[in-house]
Amino acid sequence: MPIAVANTSTSIEDTDLSFKKKFTERSTPPPELPPFVYASRFDQPNFGDWRDELATKGYTVVKAIPTEKALEYRERAFQWLESFPLGFDRNDVSTWKNEHLPVHVKGGMFHGYGYCHEQLLWDLRCEDGVIDAFAKVWGTEELITSFDGGSIMLPKRVDVLDSGKWEHMDQSHHRKGFYCCQGLVNLNYNGPEDGGLMVLEGSSKLVEEHFDHFGRHSYKSWGPFDWYGFTEEQQQWFFDRGCKWVKVCAEPGDLILWDSRTMHYNVRPKGERDRVCTYICMAPAHLLTEEDRKLRVECFESSKGTTHVPFAAIFAREFEPVTRSDGKPCPHDTGKPSNPPVLNERIEKLVGIKPY
Repeated sequence: MPIAVANTSTSIEDTDLSFKKKFTERSTPPPELPPFVYASRFDQPNFGDWRDELATKGYTVVKAIPTEKALEYRERAFQWLESFPLGFDRNDVSTWKNEHLPVHVKGGMFHGYGYCHEQLLWDLRCEDGVIDAFAKVWGTEELITSFDGGSIMLPKRVDVLDSGKWEHMDQSHHRKGFYCCQGLVNLNYNGPEDGGLMVLEGSSKLVEEHFDHFGRHSYKSWGPFDWYGFTEEQQQWFFDRGCKWVKVCAEPGDLILWDSRTMHYNVRPKGERDRVCTYICMAPAHLLTEEDRKLRVECFESSKGTTHVPFAAIFAREFEPVTRSDGKPCPHDTGKPSNPPVLNERIEKLVGIKPY
């Protein structure tokens, strides 16, 4: 269930400086983007099921995996953490520190070590309930998936630097209409104090009006085309129109879905429970160009991760080992998963190796 959160203003002096350091201000002419065939799909709540909430609020929660099975996935995630020879022990809080953990960002988001292509993550992508939910979003069962990472966020961390909230949407402000549906498979009980997803409810219905009024000539991004970071001043425009920040709570096995136009960020656990999840976005396979299909196959074969949109403007970096706190590359990051996926027909189709 969602928990409404009061809007708090932040002065310029208090604004986290990491945003200015990590994200580049860019000024660009609007690109020529062809009309998107699904742009109007969520203009109206005419579905008669949970998709109506996705259309009106910009997010929804769907049960995708049985609770006990989801908790088994959580166990596998912790086994992955403990497989590194760094001294991490889930039962010893004194080891819940960077020196005993694989390198991560924002207190527990993992993208290195080939994690995006661990068997664990591919098993989650292949779950019937996950695929069925995205099939309802798009109206087709012929889907491809993103190669996203996941989060294992431990509570009571004392060595995590605050890198800011990163209020953003994963869609270019040059695009108009629905473009991508993002997903998060939750693998532990996730209440108000357990960290998780924050969404600005209702923002997906207003982003085009915002940019129609203020223009689209400059933006902040850490790299990909389909990403836009919002300032406190920009958020106030949405607050004035009734939008509010909501902490989305979920059960193990719940799939949180949100329109990529929805402003969002994540928070670390404040209570006693860890937060474990993986990020999954799926879209119709027919949206792939042959060029992007080949790029996806290359990413899969070389264990590269991608950003959320699985079918266009695919953003994938060349492998570089993650850097530990001493400034040296982590010797345990080979760029390959420790437990690579066993290829089957479903994976081949979700990658784009095999056509439907």
